[in-house]
Amino acid sequence: MRILGARDLMGILTMEEAIDAVATALTEFSAGRADAPTRLAVPVPESHGTSLFMPALVARAGGLGVKFVSFFPRNKELGRPAVSGVLVLADVRTAEPVALLEASYLTALRTGAATGLATRLLAREDAHTVAIIGTGGQAPMQLRGIMAVRDIREVRLYNRNPDKAYRCTRAIAEQLPPGRQPRLVVCLTPEDVVRGADIVVTATDSLTPVFPAGLVEPGMHLNAIGSFRPTMQELPPGVISPAAKVVVESRAVALEESGDLVIPVRSGLFRPEDIHAELGEIAAGKKPGRVSPDEITVFKSVGLAAMDVVVGRIMYERAVARGIGQELDLGLS
Repeated sequence: MRILGARDLMGILTMEEAIDAVATALTEFSAGRADAPTRLAVPVPESHGTSLFMPALVARAGGLGVKFVSFFPRNKELGRPAVSGVLVLADVRTAEPVALLEASYLTALRTGAATGLATRLLAREDAHTVAIIGTGGQAPMQLRGIMAVRDIREVRLYNRNPDKAYRCTRAIAEQLPPGRQPRLVVCLTPEDVVRGADIVVTATDSLTPVFPAGLVEPGMHLNAIGSFRPTMQELPPGVISPAAKVVVESRAVALEESGDLVIPVRSGLFRPEDIHAELGEIAAGKKPGRVSPDEITVFKSVGLAAMDVVVGRIMYERAVARGIGQELDLGLS
């Protein structure tokens, strides 16, 4: 088994390559050629955290494995990362474990790639202003995904703690190449960050909507990536119900796990059949993406292990070819 830490994984796959890998995974899933059961969520009340167990098989891409990832928001008080975990990859022919990958970087990369894919298919071609609410570890990778598919000139960031937003601008500036530095602006209110933006990203652990619905304008595209439990809600219901297109990775998983959809459905403001498509259906050309510059489009992501095993498999193969990582003999033979 090859052991790959976060530093081993960084730079092994470009964002453009990750977007293509995610497109493959979601296309296979929506075509019924992949299996990604609803993840098992284990609450850890004493730490106010949640541990998730996410298995998947994408046979055509050689992806078989399970991701164990945890979200413990109070870890920040201990100086520890809020998100941690590992991905175990197995051989699709024999089921023998072949690799153990650190999962926080992998999760950020594939989530940024999913946002990049959704933005490519749903945002206006002339979109150039991005608003990001939530400036944790996901924010820089979200921006990388968007910048891989659109010419972004201005990035607005908002956090209830402005110091965190300013730290995020520094992290973004360090990660982006000198020739591709958009204008970075820290906003002090949700209204200031969202108003007039072309693309909005919400990346928080909020239990209540993070901006007023009245700020959403015709032509806007929203990527909501933070809500992964039925009690969590980033988007106001007044955004979901009138949107021209609401797109998810998996209808079944989104309707079970995301409060951004569960809460409007329970209150009668949205119907399950109102989901326009799975992202893999649009990527495969089976359903239309944006067809009008005035459409309001929403991508509601909850994460799907099919993406992890496909992206992880490519990373593993690259690592083997380049001699990256450490080999561990499990004594299976």
